[in-house]
Amino acid sequence: MNLFLTNSANSSSSGLWTIVYMVVIFGVFYLLLIRPQQKKKKKEEKMRSEVQIGDDITTIGGIVGRVVGIKEDADVLIIETGADRAKIKIKKWAVGSVNTVHEKAE
Repeated sequence: MNLFLTNSANSSSSGLWTIVYMVVIFGVFYLLLIRPQQKKKKKEEKMRSEVQIGDDITTIGGIVGRVVGIKEDADVLIIETGADRAKIKIKKWAVGSVNTVHEKAE
């Protein structure tokens, strides 16, 4: 009978440690994988929402152009590309980078 009680106590403490290890592993995954990805996504969304007319941009497809119009209701940018000033409509989510440096107002 005493042997049964000892095994039962070890079993429940072993289950507790398993749960603790799972929580620690999830915490490490959150800090190393999930949190940096969320921060990167917020930074990209902020960059896309601050695009202004006159900015030089590069799309995620590699098209380089200058923003000549913004349609806020449809989240569409109109860009001019090339020497012949061809105009292209693109969605805001397709902006890969803004190549224009803006002065921050303080």
